[in-house]
Amino acid sequence: MDMYKTLNNGVKMPILGLGVYKSGEDTKQAVLDALEAGYRHIDTAALYKNEAQVGEAIRESGIPREEIFITTKLWNDDMKNGTQMEAFERSLKNLGTDYVDLYLLHWPVSQALEQSWKILEQIYKEGRVRAIGVSNCHMSHLMRVMAAATVVPAVNQVECHPYLSQKPLRTFCNNLSIAMEAWSPLGRGRVLNDPVIGQLAQKYNKTPAQIILRWELQENWIVIPKSVHRERIIENSSIFDFELDSADMARMDGLNKDMRFGTDPDHFENKQW
Repeated sequence: MDMYKTLNNGVKMPILGLGVYKSGEDTKQAVLDALEAGYRHIDTAALYKNEAQVGEAIRESGIPREEIFITTKLWNDDMKNGTQMEAFERSLKNLGTDYVDLYLLHWPVSQALEQSWKILEQIYKEGRVRAIGVSNCHMSHLMRVMAAATVVPAVNQVECHPYLSQKPLRTFCNNLSIAMEAWSPLGRGRVLNDPVIGQLAQKYNKTPAQIILRWELQENWIVIPKSVHRERIIENSSIFDFELDSADMARMDGLNKDMRFGTDPDHFENKQW
């Protein structure tokens, strides 16, 4: 399996990354551990308040910047307040870099969706991001973006795990050549004890987490499992030396319940972050 996915603008994005949501003071060491383990994709956001730690770890790793794929995101308040460009400059400063590999609209803020996308297009055309995309977008949100877009989003990052397989959205995005990226790919740990996953873990001599991540990769998702534990970070990357057969892929597909553990993109506006 190729460890990179070619996005719709030709940029190559690693299909495995480290998520750092709520990694707190452990962020820097987690990123260093991930980079040492072979990860080359780190996913952060302005909301997480750890862009600076991500940047520090990347510099201290000694790995050339161009070999590491950094994603960060434009926060909702900056969309609402019209401070999108200032927010991007702040992210660059925090990360200590002069470009970002992927910049996403964090949520589809209704009153500023099209305007915010236009600003991302401007940043992209200036060459300060290698790709732009969205996060937490249903088909309805994407249709609004597409109606105003001159650049098709490269990525849609959404919640995905065995209990929320997002097949209709995937089909929609695939038809537009928008890559699908899974946040919370392990269902915040709540699907690890599923008996089907346990049986497959035994069959393949892998952990439940490795079975889930492998299923997602074979379903053509980009995955960004979060951990601050070195052994778990390494474990989550050990998913390229086996393959689920078609019958077991079907068993995994059968676990879908359309069950969210995170916020529904149609009902995030009043959430207290």
